[in-house]
Amino acid sequence: MIHSTSGFFLFLPAEAPWRALLAGVFISRLLGAADEQPRRFAPTYAASTVVHAASQQSGTFAPNTIVTLYGRELASVSRPVRDADIRDGLLPTELPGTGVRVLVEGQPVPLYYVSPTQVNLLLPASLKPGLRRLQLALDGRTGPAIEIHVGAAAPGLFLAQPGWALAVRLDGSLVTNERPAAPGNVLILFATGLGAVMGPLPRIGEVAQQAALLDAAGAFTVLLNGEPVAAEHLFDAGLAPGFAGLYQINLHVPPGTPANPEIRLRTGEEAVTSAGGVRLAVTGLP
Repeated sequence: MIHSTSGFFLFLPAEAPWRALLAGVFISRLLGAADEQPRRFAPTYAASTVVHAASQQSGTFAPNTIVTLYGRELASVSRPVRDADIRDGLLPTELPGTGVRVLVEGQPVPLYYVSPTQVNLLLPASLKPGLRRLQLALDGRTGPAIEIHVGAAAPGLFLAQPGWALAVRLDGSLVTNERPAAPGNVLILFATGLGAVMGPLPRIGEVAQQAALLDAAGAFTVLLNGEPVAAEHLFDAGLAPGFAGLYQINLHVPPGTPANPEIRLRTGEEAVTSAGGVRLAVTGLP
């Protein structure tokens, strides 16, 4: 099992090796038995405790972005989404037995995980830019209605450990400091918040059945130590099949890449860039 610092998790189908490898990559911050006791108070949270599931930063979010809400009294149990919860290819807007719903502009949104102190949710792909109202309800008790800012894109890379990007090779092996990538390797990176994709607008909570490339693919790039990677080294960027709100980037590590470069994503007409301070484990040149 691989643990992520993002506090987000997914159960993944196992038809490909890297999917099996990532089966536990987002599981973290599971709570102790004390958090399983029934709660009687209204949920408590604030705009500042709504964060990007990958970067763990508050601020601007994008449609079809995975978001984490932190607070207290958010649920009376801890429960992740399970395979049986996915109906008609859609994530549920309420996990059975939890009584938790999150409303954005009055509309229930899909949930990945709920617990007394953390809820992971998916913003709808149809959400329009601007200030949008978010509110959590637990068994009829509602928390405050807060505003979140939505933009066209809010890219963020998922991490394998603090400060290091989550990446796998095509054979499914995880890139780590002990087993770093090398120039010439093709890697799969994982992100959320990259924005619109080509083709029909995904339904709310829709699990992608096939890859869908970014609508602004020409405006998307990967930065290594601040330098854009040439287009011929970016094979694909878009929604990952078998997931909802998860994007993958297929990157050919360019020749001459220095050891452990900082990696950032830049996308959209406004050149929105992911948070700094994230590195990709790459061997130094001989």
